[in-house]
Amino acid sequence: MQPITVIGAGLAGCEAAWQLAKRGIPVELWEMKPQKMTPAHHSPDFAELVCSNSLRSDQLENAVGLLKEELRRCDSLIMACADAHRVEAGGALAVDRTAFSAAVTEKIRTHPNITVREGEVTRIPEEGEVVIAAGPLASEALSAAISALFPGHGSLHFFDAAAPLVEFDSVDMDSAWFGSRYDRGTPDYVNCPMTAEEYELFWRELAGAEQAEVHGFEDSGVFEGCMPVEVMARRGRDTLRYGPLKPVGLTDPRTGREPYAVVQLRKDNAQGSVYNIVGFQTHLKWPEQRRVFSLIPALKNASYLRYGVMHRNTFLDSPRLLDRYYRVRGQERVLFAGQITGVEGYVESTASGCLAAMELARRLEGRPPIDFPRETAIGALALYISDQSVVNFQPMNINFGLIPSLGYRVKGKRNKNAEISRRALEALSALELD
Repeated sequence: MQPITVIGAGLAGCEAAWQLAKRGIPVELWEMKPQKMTPAHHSPDFAELVCSNSLRSDQLENAVGLLKEELRRCDSLIMACADAHRVEAGGALAVDRTAFSAAVTEKIRTHPNITVREGEVTRIPEEGEVVIAAGPLASEALSAAISALFPGHGSLHFFDAAAPLVEFDSVDMDSAWFGSRYDRGTPDYVNCPMTAEEYELFWRELAGAEQAEVHGFEDSGVFEGCMPVEVMARRGRDTLRYGPLKPVGLTDPRTGREPYAVVQLRKDNAQGSVYNIVGFQTHLKWPEQRRVFSLIPALKNASYLRYGVMHRNTFLDSPRLLDRYYRVRGQERVLFAGQITGVEGYVESTASGCLAAMELARRLEGRPPIDFPRETAIGALALYISDQSVVNFQPMNINFGLIPSLGYRVKGKRNKNAEISRRALEALSALELD
C-alpha cells in the first residue's frame, strides 16, 4: 500500500498518523522542525504545547472536557500521553509539557508503520492521499501551495479578527428585543439598548481597558481594515454611537422611543444558540472583555463561547471547501486537520486529526465513514467547520452552543451540561469506531 502523506507533526498530525498507523496503514509524516522553526515553537519534539494548562478543563460539565472523553474512547494517542503525564491542576488536564511532547514523539518515531521525514513541505503531492495538518503559523511556501489547491477562491485567511460570541440563553431578553433597523425584513437582530448614563459608563471603561500583548510575529497588518472597538471608543465619546452602537431606526418596544445607544447581536449559527456582538472586534484581554461588556445591561450575565480576538492566524474558508470528514470537496484524496481548518485549540485540533484519519482509513478499507452525530462534541465541531450556511466563518473552540439542546429542562447550568455530555457519550457508544 502506498504510504499516506501527513504534513505537520503537531497534535493534529500526530493524532492522524497514529490513527492510521494503528490500523495497519503506512504513513510518511513530514515535519519541518528542527530545520525550520516558527516563532511559537522552541523544541524539536512533536506535539509541542505553549502552556502546561493548554488542554483546559477535564470536567464533563465543560464542552472541552466532553471532547477529551470522546477522544479517549476513540483511542487517542494525544489523550493517552496527556493522561500519562498530567500534573495536579484541580479540574483541568494540565501536563508536564516536556514529558508529554517527548512521549508523543517517541510513540510516533518508534511505530513500525510511521516513517518520519524531516524538512519543509513546499508543494502538495499530486497523487495519493494526504492529510495537511498545518497550524495557525503555516509557512509561506506551504500556504502558497494550499492556496494553489483552490484557484480563484481566496481560500486562506491570514489573520483572525473576530467579535465575541455569546450563548443566546445567557442574554437577558428582559433588557433586549428582537428587531431589524426600520423594521425592514425579518427581525434578525437582538437589540441591547443603553441609556445615556449606561453608555457613559461603558464608554469610559472601554476606552481605558487593557489590551492584550502583541506578539513578535504579529504586526499592524492584522488590524488594517478592522478597527478594534476600544480604538473607536478612544476617538471620542460619540464615535461608537455613530458606528456599531448607532440607535438610528431602532424603536425600543418597551418605551416606544429610540434608545440612546444600541448594541446589536447577530445569529452566528443556524440553530440560533450562538450570537456575535456586531462590530466588537477587539484586542482587549479576555478578563477585560468580560468586565467591560457586562456593563451592557442585556449582557450582564452573558456566557462567552469565544472572546474577541485579533491575531495572526492562517485558516481555510472551510464551510466552502471542506466536508464533515475534513475532506476537500471534489478532491477527497486531500484532507485537512488542525487549526488551519478553523477549529480553535489543541484538543479541537486533535479531534480533527482523529476524525479525518478514521474516515480515511475506512475509505481505504472500502467501508462507509463514521457519521459522528451533532450530539457529540467531535461531530458538532466537524459539522460547524463544514456548515455552508455560515457566512462570516471564524475559528471556534468546542462549546455547548454547537450541540443541540436537550429539548427538556434541567435545573442548573452544570446539571444541564452534564446531561448533554451523558447524551453525547451514549450516542458515541452506539457508533462502530474500529
